[in-house]
Amino acid sequence: MRKFYLFLGVFLVAMLSTNEIFAQEAAAAAANTADAGAFQTLKRYFIEGDWVWMSPVLTAFIFGLAFCIERIITLNIATVNTDKLISGIEEKLAQGDIEGAKEVTKATPGPTASILFEGLRNAGSGPDAVEKAIVNYGSVQMGLLEKGLVWISLFIALAPMLGFLGTVVGMIQAFDRIEAAGDLSPSVVAGGIKVALLTTVFGLVVAMILQIFYNYIVSKIDGITNKMEDASIGLVEVMTRHNIFK
Repeated sequence: MRKFYLFLGVFLVAMLSTNEIFAQEAAAAAANTADAGAFQTLKRYFIEGDWVWMSPVLTAFIFGLAFCIERIITLNIATVNTDKLISGIEEKLAQGDIEGAKEVTKATPGPTASILFEGLRNAGSGPDAVEKAIVNYGSVQMGLLEKGLVWISLFIALAPMLGFLGTVVGMIQAFDRIEAAGDLSPSVVAGGIKVALLTTVFGLVVAMILQIFYNYIVSKIDGITNKMEDASIGLVEVMTRHNIFK
């Protein structure tokens, strides 16, 4: 029962002291609005946080952002104009030049062109073989497109958990200070609680930023996948129209 009253007392003191601190910081921020922007404010709060817990959160952000940038660059390179690609292939197939159609796909970067090349490579085995080759190689390309997503998901989940862990440890340290001081004054607990809460704030900020990039990457992969499917159907239709299947 004593622990319950102690916790309740700490909570009330923390709420009151936090309000006082926020009021003081709000006044200071209002006075320095012309000099400091959002980035400077975040940097100041980051420095005020406990480096022991801020560093893992920052590390998760750096690695997560690196994976995001790598995926975005790779997916942008993989995006091609499928209509133009199919038109180039059809132009060669209209002349009966299958090797020329293969060269068109080889000269085009991206997974879509690679899948169409596999289809053309199996043209002599009939439409079923072409469709099977496209499906099988399409699965391989999908795996390559989604490479690294699991790591981005890991850092999205890890950043707020590290922040929460820092907050819990900070609260435990605040209780230790109270026990050592034998006092519930705001000056004893306010600083420690503020530092503890900052780790959660930055963990959530990191997770939100990475989540935005993750959703963009997933939507980009979906778009490329749809283009791959359309191009595959278009290739079979073009090959049938020009009597490539004997």
